[in-house]
Amino acid sequence: MLVTARADNGGLDAQASAGSNLGLSRFDTPASIDIITRRQLEERGDVNLLDAITRAPGVSAMPHPGNGNSSVAARGFTDTTSVMRLYDGMRQYGGAGLTFPFDTWSVERIEVLRGPASVIHGDGAIGGAINVVPKQPTRGAPEHELQLGIGNEHSRRAAFGSGGAIDERWSYRIDASMERADGWVDMGEHSNRAISAALRFDVSPELNIRVSTARGRQEPMRYFGTPLVDGQPVPALAKKNYNVADSVMQFDDRWTDVLVHWQPNDATTVRSRFYRIGSDRHWRDVEGYYYNAATGLLDRADATEIYHDQSQTGNTTSMAIKGRLLGMDNQVSAGFDINASTFTHTNNTYVGSAPSVDLVDPVPGYFSSPMPTIPRYRTKAKQYALFAEDKLQLTQKWSVLAGLRYDHAALRRDDLVAQWQAYDRTFTNFGWRLGTVYQATPALAFYGQYAKAADPIGALLFLSTSNSRFDNASGRQLEVGVKHAFASGGEWTLALYDITKNNLLTRDPANPAQSLQVGERSSRGIEATVAAALAPGWRIEANASLLRARFEDFSESVGGKAVSRAGNTPPDVPRRLANVWLAWDLLPAWTASAGLRHVGKRHADNANTLTMPAYTVTDLSLRWKATSRTRVTLRAANVFDKRYFTTAYYMPQQWFYGPDRKVDLIVDHRF
Repeated sequence: MLVTARADNGGLDAQASAGSNLGLSRFDTPASIDIITRRQLEERGDVNLLDAITRAPGVSAMPHPGNGNSSVAARGFTDTTSVMRLYDGMRQYGGAGLTFPFDTWSVERIEVLRGPASVIHGDGAIGGAINVVPKQPTRGAPEHELQLGIGNEHSRRAAFGSGGAIDERWSYRIDASMERADGWVDMGEHSNRAISAALRFDVSPELNIRVSTARGRQEPMRYFGTPLVDGQPVPALAKKNYNVADSVMQFDDRWTDVLVHWQPNDATTVRSRFYRIGSDRHWRDVEGYYYNAATGLLDRADATEIYHDQSQTGNTTSMAIKGRLLGMDNQVSAGFDINASTFTHTNNTYVGSAPSVDLVDPVPGYFSSPMPTIPRYRTKAKQYALFAEDKLQLTQKWSVLAGLRYDHAALRRDDLVAQWQAYDRTFTNFGWRLGTVYQATPALAFYGQYAKAADPIGALLFLSTSNSRFDNASGRQLEVGVKHAFASGGEWTLALYDITKNNLLTRDPANPAQSLQVGERSSRGIEATVAAALAPGWRIEANASLLRARFEDFSESVGGKAVSRAGNTPPDVPRRLANVWLAWDLLPAWTASAGLRHVGKRHADNANTLTMPAYTVTDLSLRWKATSRTRVTLRAANVFDKRYFTTAYYMPQQWFYGPDRKVDLIVDHRF
C-alpha cells in the first residue's frame, strides 16, 4: 500500500532495493514496487508479517503448515517457487516454504516488487519478490522501546528494542519479541519468539562493517484445516481440530551475515556480504481428513513425521558506479552470488493413520506409524550467479534501464536408504529486463518494461528423481504504468501487465502416467493505488487489483486419464483484491483507524469444481498518545468475527479457516 511521497514514509522518492541494485527510487524504477513502512505497521497493528504483506496491492495469503505458513499469491502465481521472500536482501534457496521472519517487531520496512524479479534475485520470482528489511544500527544516543500486550484467546505479547551509538565508531541494534495465544481452533495453542542483533563498525567515513544475526523459533498451531462434508463447508466445524493430541510443529531458523560497505568516492559503491542460513523444522501430525458418508465419521490418514535440516553458506558481492556514457549520465552495477546448500530430509514415508473420529466431538488419539522416521535423502546444491544492470539517462526526462542475470545450479541428491546417488543435475537460467521511464513532470512518470524470468518446476532441494530430468519453467512479462505524486503529499499509481509462464509439467495425453514439459498458464491484470489527505486530520490509503489468470495448456491425470484444464483458473488465485485504510486524528492525542481487506473467490482445485468464497474483514484501531513517550492502542482485527477460508491444503477438500475476531490492548513506551 502506498503512503505519502516523502522518502521516510516509503513514498515514490524512497529507495527500494528489491527493484534494483542501483539504489533507484520507486519513481525511477520501471516496475510496480511498494514499501510498507514502520509507521504503517504500527498504525495498522500488523504483528504477523503475512498480515502486513497482504495489505500490499495484488498480494493474497495462502498459508498452511506445509509451506511454513508463509506463502502468498501475486499476479496469478502462487507459493514460494513463484513469489520469492528475502530477508534483508538474502535469499534462502530451494526450500518448500520460508519460516523466518514471521513477526514485524524487528522490521523497519517491507518492499513488495510485483512481477518477474529474476533479473535481480534469481529464479523463483515470476510473481514477485518481497524483501523484509530489519531495523539497523543508527548514530545518536541509544534509545529503547518496550511493548506489552494482552488480548482475547489468552494472548500475551512482550517485545524490547534498543539501538544507537556506542562511541564515534561503534553502533548497535537489538530486538527481541515473544508471543503466545490459545488460537481460534481447538488445540490451537501457539507461540513464537525471535531475537535479532546487529553491530556496526565505521572504520572510516568511506568504509563500514556490519555483523548481524537473527534467530526465530515457532511452535505454530497444529491445525491442518477443516474437511468439507459432501463437498460443502459446515460452519459448526469451524473450531474443530482433527489432529492427534501429541502432534508437533516446530520451526527453528538462524540467519547470520557480515556486510562490508565501501564507498571510496561519491560515484562508487562496493558491497560484499558473507552469510550463513540454517533451518531445522519438525512436523509430527495426522494431516489428511476425509468425511465418510457411509459411517458419518471422519476418517484420518497421512500420519506424517518430518525433519528438515537445511543450511546455506554464501557470498554476494556487487559494485555500482555512476558516470557518463556517450555524453549522458549513466549508472551501472555488476556482481556475483555464490553459495552452497545442504538439505537432509528425515521422514516416515508418510505412512500411518489414526482412528476415525466423530465430526463434532473428536477424540484426538495419538500418533502412530509402522514406518521408522529415519533420514531418507540428502540434497546438495552449489550455485553461482552473475548479474548486471545499467541505467542510461537519454534526456533529462527519459531514461532506459537494462538488466541481465545468469544462474547456474549443480544439484545432487543421494538416497540415504538405498545408499546410492539418485541424480546429479545442472540447471542454468538466463534472465533479462528492459525498461524505460518517461518523467513528464517532476511528479508524473510513465513507465514500461519487458522481462524474461524462470521458475523451478518444484522446490529445488525437494526435486524428485522423476522431475529432475525437466528444465526450469520460463516466463515473460509486459507491463506499463503511471506514477504520480500529489503536491499535497499523496500519490497514485496504475499498472497493467500480461504474464505468461511456459514449460509447465502436464500429463501426456497418450500416456497419462508420464509428464510432458509443454504446459502454459497466463495472467493479465490491472492494479491501482492511491494515498491522499482527504481533509485536515483525515488520511486514506487504498489499492485494488483485478486479474484474469488461467491455464492455457495443462492436463492432469484423473482416473488414469489425462484431463485438460485449459481455460480454468489455477488454485488459490483470486480475481479481485482490495485494501483500504482510513485514519482520523480526532483529537490532538487520539487517532482512530479502520481498515478493510477484500479477497475474491478462489478455486481449491485445478478442475475448478471447488470454490472458496470471497471474504471481507474489517479492522479497527484507537490510539492514545498518553505522553510524549507512551502510547496505548486498542486494536480489533476481524471486528465482525467473519468466518472465512484462506486456502486449501494439498487435499482440495480440506480448507483452512482464517482467524476469528482478535482484540488486543497494547502499550508502547520509549525511553
